[in-house]
Amino acid sequence: MSPGNLQATGDRADPSTKEKTCKVHSDRSAEGLLGVDKVRKPSSTQVSCIDLLVVNLSISLSLKLMIMGVGDEDAVIKEKAQILIEDVIRDAKEHLRDLQEKEREAEYIIQNIQWTSCKDFTVERGQQQIEEYMSQTWEFHGSWLHWSDYLQEQELTYSKRYHYRVRWSIPTCRKPIPRTTACIYFIIEISKIKPPTLPVEVFFILESNRFIHRPGQCRFREKWLKDIIESKKILMDSITF
Repeated sequence: MSPGNLQATGDRADPSTKEKTCKVHSDRSAEGLLGVDKVRKPSSTQVSCIDLLVVNLSISLSLKLMIMGVGDEDAVIKEKAQILIEDVIRDAKEHLRDLQEKEREAEYIIQNIQWTSCKDFTVERGQQQIEEYMSQTWEFHGSWLHWSDYLQEQELTYSKRYHYRVRWSIPTCRKPIPRTTACIYFIIEISKIKPPTLPVEVFFILESNRFIHRPGQCRFREKWLKDIIESKKILMDSITF
């Protein structure tokens, strides 16, 4: 086939074929830039985040162009515009983090353990299972240390309750004995009227808080411990001897 025929054949190529070829090259380029095997379609949250960032970046760019057109004598206007740009970008980042956090929360599966039956319960077994529950289902930084202890037995009309306390703290080299701790109180309830083969009822409350949390129904947050310790520090600093 002559070169002329080759050129003519190329000119008569199907336009749809060209579009498909361009799309393949575009996808491969995206894969190479992103370092992934397959370019995934963004989720609705990611799309809304991208839209938000585009809007805020457009506002920031417009403000910057306005600053460039302002003379040196209008330094006050420049300063205010720069502050406004920083606020817009900061708000966009915060909103992006909030959307990402909501997406992670929606995908999170609350974990639990198989609690012992009422007939097999002992005080030692209860404490052991509390430790097992925290280590297997709670997410917290490795710097946190805790110790648990059994407090008391409470006799009720239709059940017995066994109270435990778990103290949390972050000891450091400078302060091996922490200044404050955060306590979480576990209660294991043994029914007197339900079949003894049923598992025990378990719930826990945070120090200085009456809200009841139940394993398998709530997600533990490390921020709970931080808030308790921070509030104690603020209280201690406000007291003068």
